[in-house]
Amino acid sequence: MRLVLASTSAARQAMLTAAGVAFEPVAPNIDEAEMKRALLQQGANVSTLAVALAEAKAVRISRQLGPTVLVLGADQILEDANGVALDKPENSETAAKQLRALRGSVHRLISTAVVAENGQPVWRATDIARLTVRNFSDSFLEAYLDREGEALFGCVGSYRLEALGAQLFSHIEGDYFTILGLPLLPVLDYLRRRAVIPT
Repeated sequence: MRLVLASTSAARQAMLTAAGVAFEPVAPNIDEAEMKRALLQQGANVSTLAVALAEAKAVRISRQLGPTVLVLGADQILEDANGVALDKPENSETAAKQLRALRGSVHRLISTAVVAENGQPVWRATDIARLTVRNFSDSFLEAYLDREGEALFGCVGSYRLEALGAQLFSHIEGDYFTILGLPLLPVLDYLRRRAVIPT
């Protein structure tokens, strides 16, 4: 069966490619910011946000492509120590503000994957990682932002753990793939059960 990834995330595409999974990326074209606002106004918690966004992406593409395709949607939400969800930074100033707020505290990354078939969700998995940000200096922050630049604008929390962002942390609890944005091992298990990849 054909697999479509309802995402343009370079990190998610790299994970699936490295794991030997054949897929086609398709942009889901949903207004994530508006959807988050609406869900939060309805009292949704952070975990609910991740599931709802991943499902919306998968279902939208599945309805467009028909019954012979499995569509994998994914989303990741960062919840700070105060229970507030952070978005991707719009610019360097927003990234600096986010990282100062996270400095010296523990936050959670909630990563969810949803598979849709025939326009309906048929499988989902959620995993959570806890990350402790060290009490880094302002000079480190300035150098970090200069070096990472616009690469951070697509990253929730303003960091890439697979790059210089690793230096922001003193302790991490959780799966590496989850932190990158996809609960990969449960996804691979489901794809084996559906004969998308060899068992």
